[in-house]
Amino acid sequence: MGLLLSVFLPLSLAFIMFSLGLGLTVADFARVIAQPKAFFAGAVSQVIVLPIIAFALLHLFDLPPALAVGVMILAFSPGGVTSNIITKLAGGAVALSVTLTAIVSLLSVVTVPFLVAFSANYFMGQEAPDINVTALAISMFAITAVPVAIGVALRHFAPAPMIAAEPFVAKVAAVLFVIIVIGALAANWGLFVENIVILGPLLILLNIILLLVGLSIGRFLNLGRGEAIAIAIETGVQNSTLGITVGSLIAEAATGLPPFSLPSGVYGITMYLVALPFVFWMRRGMSAAR
Repeated sequence: MGLLLSVFLPLSLAFIMFSLGLGLTVADFARVIAQPKAFFAGAVSQVIVLPIIAFALLHLFDLPPALAVGVMILAFSPGGVTSNIITKLAGGAVALSVTLTAIVSLLSVVTVPFLVAFSANYFMGQEAPDINVTALAISMFAITAVPVAIGVALRHFAPAPMIAAEPFVAKVAAVLFVIIVIGALAANWGLFVENIVILGPLLILLNIILLLVGLSIGRFLNLGRGEAIAIAIETGVQNSTLGITVGSLIAEAATGLPPFSLPSGVYGITMYLVALPFVFWMRRGMSAAR
């Protein structure tokens, strides 16, 4: 298990982030300037609204402090490759989704360490682990920002072979994601069974609220249907792999994946119980509009 925490988990996340970068072009980042209204609406919804809603819900559910911190870690995490795929299936603006995922992922290197330290102190008090914000930021930069940058660079300087390799890389990333989630649950199965009654409803309710809030923000600002869908999914579907990894980084002495990572591991499964019906709802609306 020590090998899983120290080697396989961070390397897997780095590869998943590399697969995200491989699907990006410099033009994707330029959309921030070309479509500022849609981008900033999605960024505010994801970076500010999402954690506030998660924080409020935690006061309605009686979670152990460590699990509450784990939920906040998930809430601070950006979207991932999964959110881009779900956006495409739902008929959303994929370019906006990809841009939000990339920019917010890079921003999380700065925001997540400070917010995680605050959450740990708030929910755990004197029992909070000693979080080295600088070390956590450096670790996140190494396993998120650097792989994304490498992927973007390779796509830019060698487009033909990288475009050809992208489907294979995406499949490997999907397999690694499944392995990480299964490993997280297997390592903490007793804790999972003990807390599923309160973790499951909270995570599902959080997922539903966030999708609806994101969709409402897009419609309130009179954005296009595709843009509203992208914002909803980027707000409601988080990078559970990053949540699991951050949880393990702040509890390096743990012999197994710590409780901090458990909500993200459970969320890696429960999010599909909400996201897939949302996809069908959006696609049904598209059919009705025709």
